[in-house]
Amino acid sequence: MLGHTHALSGLAVGAATLPWAPVHGAVAQGAWVAAVGGFAMLPDLDHRGSTVSDMWGPVTDVPSGGIGAISGGHRWGTHDALLAPLAFGALAVLAANAFWSSLLVLALAIGLALHALHFVIPGRAETTILGNLVLAWGGAWLLLTHMPTPAWLPFAVAAGVLTHILGDALTTAGVPVPVIWLFNRGRLTILPMRTGATLEKAVLVPAFGIAAFFFVYANTGLHLAVDPIVAGLLTSG
Repeated sequence: MLGHTHALSGLAVGAATLPWAPVHGAVAQGAWVAAVGGFAMLPDLDHRGSTVSDMWGPVTDVPSGGIGAISGGHRWGTHDALLAPLAFGALAVLAANAFWSSLLVLALAIGLALHALHFVIPGRAETTILGNLVLAWGGAWLLLTHMPTPAWLPFAVAAGVLTHILGDALTTAGVPVPVIWLFNRGRLTILPMRTGATLEKAVLVPAFGIAAFFFVYANTGLHLAVDPIVAGLLTSG
């Protein structure tokens, strides 16, 4: 799938899972949705030189090479529906209880989401290394200083990673058969959809975007603010 499709599907999943997410308050809810959306890009850090790995220059590109080598190459270990959420989630466990490590993880998620969704964001700051760094770290700092320590980060990582893998399973390239690929490199494909095909651009992208807005509206306090306004407009009309 295309990067922005992954990010939009992650935002939709993040918003849809809010009723069960271990977060409280508007700030934490926003952080959860943004984190799941950003982490839905995380598995593609297995490919050095990709758009995702180039996001922060050597800061993301060098680790990307290591991730790709350890995971067996692009679309293998980081796309295992069982091992990848567990592995990435375990790394997030180490970061979740300290401010600076949480800041790094959350900034990475925000940076990935901004980079993937640049086509709907005015300007190009989010696609430059410096601009993305400032926006991602600044956003993460604001969120973390206005909410409790995000012990939920591992769950957001796992949710985003699994969302990405399910999305890639819809494409012709597919994803590895969980765990079995370590012994026999078989792949699993749910739909034979080509990445960037009309079905993805004309159907899935709008559907994920609409779903994200709907679930944010339904599962946050946004509906409490909007409903009276809509009711007033309908009454006056």
